[in-house]
Amino acid sequence: MTHDAPDSRDLLSYLDFHVEAGVDAVLDEAPHDRFSEPEAPRRSASPAAAPAAPGPARERAGAPAERAPPAEAPREQPARTYGRSAAAPPGEAAGDARELARTAASLEELEGLLARFESCALRFTAKNLVFADGNPAARVMFVGEAPGAEEDRAGKPFMGRSGQLLDRMMAAIGLDRGNAYVGNVVPWRPPGNRNPTPQEIATCKPFIERQVALADPDILVCLGGVATQALAGTKDGILKSRGRWFPYQTGRREIRLLATLHPAYLLRQPLQKRLAWRDFRALRAALDAKPGTPAG
Repeated sequence: MTHDAPDSRDLLSYLDFHVEAGVDAVLDEAPHDRFSEPEAPRRSASPAAAPAAPGPARERAGAPAERAPPAEAPREQPARTYGRSAAAPPGEAAGDARELARTAASLEELEGLLARFESCALRFTAKNLVFADGNPAARVMFVGEAPGAEEDRAGKPFMGRSGQLLDRMMAAIGLDRGNAYVGNVVPWRPPGNRNPTPQEIATCKPFIERQVALADPDILVCLGGVATQALAGTKDGILKSRGRWFPYQTGRREIRLLATLHPAYLLRQPLQKRLAWRDFRALRAALDAKPGTPAG
């Protein structure tokens, strides 16, 4: 019985699956079943070796004279990191984030602090920190939930298919990344593009809150349920909360928060684009309204 050689498209599809699942390194040419391998024997603690005999006695026994070990070269000091070297318990990690985020006096400083923050395990599996894109002085800021594979590679939010759709949605109301600011609740990609866990969201939340406060937009747009629940404080699903305006306190002032559907959801459910279009028209009307005019 013969087997046909695998089609090149099948191999590429298989490779794409592993890339999307977070596999970014191959250690050998063939896979190994580590579970079937025999367990390596554990080393038992051995008693300390007896002190060596003095130099002359060793020489008489035929052993070479012992030399003093060379002096160690001074080690380079690693860059300072913040938080814990491994993922901390959820409560402690969120506390670390709150203490650290409030010290940032600028967006540049906040990004630098995040790059050295070690209390969230996602930073150890992601390729890049995905902090923000666009104009931080813009009147409107869009916030999604977490980066995907394309964003992780590029180090910028909304760079894949959902980002292209977001760009077209913004363009339909006269916006682009030159007059809008874009970020995420969680700045590192969860492995395999899974949803961030409640613990990961709680750990990263102080940073996005500080990012909003430092950017100080007039309007905050939450894309999807994760961002809306994290920043608007609602427990409603996105189909119930979309199109609604919420008050949001930045610490300096109260601004308006609009909930809408995430572009990735719209790619899966194209018929729902009509709902997002209503939300974006409401956003355009709010941006065009005179100061003090209530939204929606």
